[in-house]
Amino acid sequence: MTRQLFRCLLIGGLIGLAHAAASADEVPRWRIDPVHSRVVLRVSHAGFSSALATLSAPSGELHYDPEDWRSAEAQVVLALSRLDFGDADWNRRMAKSDFFDVRRHPLAQFESTRIVGLDSTRAEVHGLLTLRGVQVPVSLSVQRNAVGRKLPWLVRERVGFSARATLQRADFGMDRYPTMIGDDVQIEVEIEAERARE
Repeated sequence: MTRQLFRCLLIGGLIGLAHAAASADEVPRWRIDPVHSRVVLRVSHAGFSSALATLSAPSGELHYDPEDWRSAEAQVVLALSRLDFGDADWNRRMAKSDFFDVRRHPLAQFESTRIVGLDSTRAEVHGLLTLRGVQVPVSLSVQRNAVGRKLPWLVRERVGFSARATLQRADFGMDRYPTMIGDDVQIEVEIEAERARE
């Protein structure tokens, strides 16, 4: 290989790396709005009804180009102290060590590992959910609802998503009372995020 050819290949490789880094930097970042984002948990209560709980005020960041799902990433953190079943006694019971174990594990965290776009507004988001110190793979069906400045007082663009998933509570070590509490937990997620300043 001549010195000139080697130099051309080296320069070409460096340009390629620089272009890849610039492309990664160009993926828009969005900060989750804790006021307009929420998670709902739904689980069978001995077949009589579905018990509902909410987790409010998630935090985190999305990397998302509305034109291309392939560059998307998501990191979401939830404070389990905000878990609300609608009753103070029930909340305290669910916070104990045999359920959410909030004292030792105050946060739940989700981080995407792979996102597969189905069309311009739908995707499958695969990732890892850490809860009670246990990390479990989770897949969510995601729908992008809107993107842009749809409200006159918005300074920056916003994007909104709805997501659905099913978890098994036993996967996280919450296996008490199997005849009274269902193992399948339906998760509904509403996320609104504001475009971050570059």
